[in-house]
Amino acid sequence: MAKKSVASLQTGSKRLTKAIKMVKSPKSGAYMFVESIMAPDQVNEWLSKQ
Repeated sequence: MAKKSVASLQTGSKRLTKAIKMVKSPKSGAYMFVESIMAPDQVNEWLSKQ
């Protein structure tokens, strides 16, 4: 799990965060990365979901 603020994602007064988490595929069992761009206050909730 990673949380990173990227300068290119900051637009005006809005501050966005790109969150990346590793998820295990139920079909193949392989791990894949899921990325999402959101407000910083939503990151912990998104990372805790399965």
